[in-house]
Amino acid sequence: MPDFNSLFSFAIASVALLVIPGPAVIYIVNRSVANGRSIGLAAVCGIELGTFMHVLAATVGLSAILATSQDAFNVVKYLGASYLVLVGLRTLSRQPETITSSVNAMTRTQAFRQGFVINTLNPKIALFFLSFLPQFIDPDKSSNALQSLMLGTVFVTCGFITDGIYALTASSLRETLAKGKTLPFIQRYVAGIVFVLLGIVAGSAKIS
Repeated sequence: MPDFNSLFSFAIASVALLVIPGPAVIYIVNRSVANGRSIGLAAVCGIELGTFMHVLAATVGLSAILATSQDAFNVVKYLGASYLVLVGLRTLSRQPETITSSVNAMTRTQAFRQGFVINTLNPKIALFFLSFLPQFIDPDKSSNALQSLMLGTVFVTCGFITDGIYALTASSLRETLAKGKTLPFIQRYVAGIVFVLLGIVAGSAKIS
């Protein structure tokens, strides 16, 4: 399994990415603003379970790649770094999603199910994990699948915490968030820059 330093570094990188408003955060904020705290938290649970499905898929995929070839694994790391830069550039060039306070009837079960489906069926999540996890996996260590699973679990745990904070905050500041412009600014410019920088760091890192 990953050592403490790797897990800590990964947790810090995960939190840095998770606090930036992306599609999942916007969905959670919209549900919290429109339907209240309990619905927002139900959406969080669905989102994180959907994310964990991608963790399992990435664990199997990365393990298969590594078992096939060390060079192939390194190629995945380089392609992943390039993908992160591309995501950053596209984020900078696009208008962010809007926050709405319009209320529609929704139960906790519906919010959970919708959050799960949104993240599970989002191919960008799969690509993200295939590009992000390899940067923190040491191919020279045994149990590469366990490394990937542990890192993914850390990411989901961090996501549950940060998304939960978003849900609680958004439900408490419903009208303010619906009218404000700070969140869209962060979603576009801060998120774009962070993704580009992460891709550059990942691409310039020494690959064994």
